[in-house]
Amino acid sequence: MTDATASAQSGSKETGGAFYRLVWKWHFLASLYVLPFMAMLALTGGIYLYKPQIESWLYADRMNVTVAGTRVPYEAQLAAVADSVGITRVRGMTTYDQPGRSTLVEFDDAEKIRSLAWVDPYTAEVLAVTPRDETAMRVLRKFHGELLLGDVGTKFVELAAHWAVVMFITGLYLWWPRGNRTLAKAVSLPTGKGRSWWRETHMFTGFVAAVLVLPIIVTGLPWTDVWGGGLSYVQERTNQESKSLRFGGDVPNSTASGGTPIAYAQVFDVARQSGLVAPYELRPPKSEEAAFWIRSASTNRYDQTELIVDQYTGAVLKRHDFAANPAIAKTVSLGISFHQGELYGWLNIAQNTIAALAAFILSISGFVAWWKRRPAGSLGVPRAPDAAMSPVLVLLVVGVAILFPLVGASLIVVLILDWLIFRRLGWFRAASV
Repeated sequence: MTDATASAQSGSKETGGAFYRLVWKWHFLASLYVLPFMAMLALTGGIYLYKPQIESWLYADRMNVTVAGTRVPYEAQLAAVADSVGITRVRGMTTYDQPGRSTLVEFDDAEKIRSLAWVDPYTAEVLAVTPRDETAMRVLRKFHGELLLGDVGTKFVELAAHWAVVMFITGLYLWWPRGNRTLAKAVSLPTGKGRSWWRETHMFTGFVAAVLVLPIIVTGLPWTDVWGGGLSYVQERTNQESKSLRFGGDVPNSTASGGTPIAYAQVFDVARQSGLVAPYELRPPKSEEAAFWIRSASTNRYDQTELIVDQYTGAVLKRHDFAANPAIAKTVSLGISFHQGELYGWLNIAQNTIAALAAFILSISGFVAWWKRRPAGSLGVPRAPDAAMSPVLVLLVVGVAILFPLVGASLIVVLILDWLIFRRLGWFRAASV
């Protein structure tokens, strides 16, 4: 919604006067940073929604096997991987309870690189071995979340997510019908030609994206370093964090400290008998005292039950069901499920696909609408009066800065740069009104 209406004339009914122009200016400046990231996130996120289908096609030769008699013990399958590339640590094993599927082994290889191996469960043949972070969808996910730049990249992506919220809120204000522009017109498909069509396309897709993309942005924030870290802190202080047994916590040890461990197959049988839904993800004990951890790797969060199984007796020492998590932990997890298109099946995937398309078109149309509107040789910053903010607006800005810390931090940096550099060079400023 960067070029959200026809030119903002002072005092016009269409623009709502000085405040409208101020909102437009901030919307424009936010969009300068957000839209390139939004195009990237929409493209990579839209593709990632189809991860199962893409991996089934890319890795068909390693995921599918010919059913041939009796399965080889899981220990023999692990030994085959060890003989092939070496194992310094077994991280986990996933089985799908489907006769034609390979076993997936996660491990650290001889060079301590976290890797994945696909093993034929009938012959123990190692079908393929790939470093985990080099699999196609893992690379796409890391690019989506951190631009392949690690902790530095994730801060830039998070900053874009924070400012995207500001962009959508200001954009909705600009989109809202006023003057001769009716609600029916505002929600209608774009009409006109040339610059007018691009402007209407940007407004329409901006409205659609605000409705569909904002929930995706918000449900993705728990993954981020700053906002997500703050949420985790609050959850810990209020006892609202996940009670998952996966990463330690109150996890019991096996009842004995020595003896002969049970077979992996027996642990999978325990999971089936306990009512867990396939596929099953197992992590072996890290010591003689520790126990097996196994869970349902179903995409349905309510099916993701976890068990702690005694490595010597096969007894279930502890069970954790998703429904037993505190309210906030469940909300965060279900939000992530929605973000990934897993919460309500194909409808969730379709909804998020439309959201990704709308966000991508919004980014492109915003750029084109700006390019066609801007005066030659100028950035085309919308005109807005330099006026003191009202107390209500100050409180609003402070509230946004607290809720989205990177917005507050970047605002301080921008104001300093504006005072030291931008004003002197005339950057990001429009001609006087």
